[in-house]
Amino acid sequence: MPDLKLGILLWSQATEWPPLFDAAKRIDRLGYDHLWTWDHLYAIWGEPDQPIFEGWTTLAAWAAATDRVRLGLMVGANTIRNPGLFAKTATTLDHISGGRAILGIGGAWFELEHTAHGIEFGSGFGQRLDWMDESVGVMRRLLDGEEVTFASEKYRFEKLAHLPLPLQKHLPIMIGGIGEKKTLRTIAKYGDMWNGFGTPEELKHKDEVLRRHCEEVGRDEREIERTVGCQLVIRDTEEEARRFWMYQLEQNRCEFEDSSSLWLGSPEQIAERCRAFGEIGFHTVVAELPAPFDMETIERLMLEVKPMVEG
Repeated sequence: MPDLKLGILLWSQATEWPPLFDAAKRIDRLGYDHLWTWDHLYAIWGEPDQPIFEGWTTLAAWAAATDRVRLGLMVGANTIRNPGLFAKTATTLDHISGGRAILGIGGAWFELEHTAHGIEFGSGFGQRLDWMDESVGVMRRLLDGEEVTFASEKYRFEKLAHLPLPLQKHLPIMIGGIGEKKTLRTIAKYGDMWNGFGTPEELKHKDEVLRRHCEEVGRDEREIERTVGCQLVIRDTEEEARRFWMYQLEQNRCEFEDSSSLWLGSPEQIAERCRAFGEIGFHTVVAELPAPFDMETIERLMLEVKPMVEG
């Protein structure tokens, strides 16, 4: 099996800044491949009025305090910002971090934060995905140094060009989602990384759909890194892991039904899950961690699970 790549997504809600900052620095020192946070303005688990930090400024602070881990939003809400601003912000993050930025993008789904902030939400998810497709196309061109003139019902750009360019020759775009008709086609056209969720059987089917889209648009599907997302707690037993998970949910004032994305168990059990996804081509795991941040899981995933999978 190829090397296992690992990322951590730190929930930015129900926490103060020092633990969010300290966890990021520890993740960097442990050698994780990438570090993510949300792009939300209200808390999305439990009661929405809980404290939550903004995503891009969080990434910028992390970038100045870390040395090697790659940084991105999982995933950016396309509706919240103009595509030109998205590309400019990602480029600035790339310079702050010395070339470690990832531009994460998705169609957006949380209506409450849009209506509360006066942000246009669109007529439905299909329209927002159309907006995202147009937006990502513009971002890719700007990041690659092109001048963009573009007009649609949603966007209008006139001879738009950016300097400086990113430090990376090709700043990667991460797209999250599993919609077969629109999201996976946008990934086929523009995505460098894809974050999906579900069982190995479900993602194997989604991957087959992505491959067909790649063939239709003339893209080499091997250029796209497959990543699987999960919520994760590692302890010696699944029972111990579940107890800590329930404690985290309580601290976030929320309930959470079990799903295929909830990984609770021993290092051996988690390694087996990683292998199952590796067998269908998903060699990158992104683990979501709520506050209070679970340093035991962060350390055991890197120091115990990764050697088991690669060995």
